[in-house]
Amino acid sequence: MVDTTTARTGLYGSNIGANMLAAAVAETVGTFILVYGGTAVAVAAALQRPVAGPAYDSLATPLAFGLALLAVVAAVGHVSGGHVNPAVTLGLAATGSFPWRYVPAYLIAQLVGAVLGALATWATFGAPGRDQVALAATVPGPGVGVGTAVLVEALVTFVLVFVVVSVATDDRVHSSLAPIAVGAGLAVAVLVAGPVTGGAANPARALGPALVAGEFTSLWVYIVAPLIGGIAAAVVYDRFLAKGRAPE
Repeated sequence: MVDTTTARTGLYGSNIGANMLAAAVAETVGTFILVYGGTAVAVAAALQRPVAGPAYDSLATPLAFGLALLAVVAAVGHVSGGHVNPAVTLGLAATGSFPWRYVPAYLIAQLVGAVLGALATWATFGAPGRDQVALAATVPGPGVGVGTAVLVEALVTFVLVFVVVSVATDDRVHSSLAPIAVGAGLAVAVLVAGPVTGGAANPARALGPALVAGEFTSLWVYIVAPLIGGIAAAVVYDRFLAKGRAPE
């Protein structure tokens, strides 16, 4: 008899229950790639370092995060579901699409991966990367109040998780589109929120650099707001769109 609970636990066709260790390792490595790929470019931009030629503008960081997530989903999505974000994990769990018993392992793996990613960025840029720009830790921009920061982080995480849930859990969407859509969703989130909050849209992405750099300014915002936005997105899709029929 097929274990239907296990069969529906994973995004992108993954079967989490088959090998929890593999899933946890995939989440750790995936989050490492996301955080290292994104924060390294953000640190380089903040330090005004050139990349393969002239110095680049503010588009580099959103593109780096988006491309990193695209690569991660393509690489490990079939193993762990490629959550690499507590907002995705908890959003899916809240709607019954991911077993709560797997949540602690995923959250730990994501945090470990984020810390390792921040350490790699520190190793790449040395003291200036940590001491001058705090390894691209997310903090509210000048003049941005706490209320605005919470709202913006919740909104952009809603956008990201809505895209993730829609393309990864609904078999009406072709699987080949998922990595591109998810990567684009994160790029849009960072483009929108970058000037306001730094554009975390992911508690793990915020916690990794913050812990390594010792930058805890308004850190709670980057934990609470993305979780609110992510859970809301998963609930909206699950309640109103998941069971709808495709247009004829």
